[in-house]
Amino acid sequence: MNLVAQIAMAAAETEHHGNVQLETLIFGVIAIIVFAFLGLVTLSYKNVANRHSAKADAWAARHGKDGHEAGHGH
Repeated sequence: MNLVAQIAMAAAETEHHGNVQLETLIFGVIAIIVFAFLGLVTLSYKNVANRHSAKADAWAARHGKDGHEAGHGH
């Protein structure tokens, strides 16, 4: 194999490894964004659930009932 072919092969191999690294980095960034979004959705859902629970407890306190039972119609 001549020197030019060896250099061309080495360059192609280096480019391939660079592309794999870039793809891995992009995948990692996308995964971080997706998991961060899911975390925010989960936190938001918990916040809404907690506010609902607090409202049910406040209603129950005004009406002399246990908040947990009042919030679930028992």
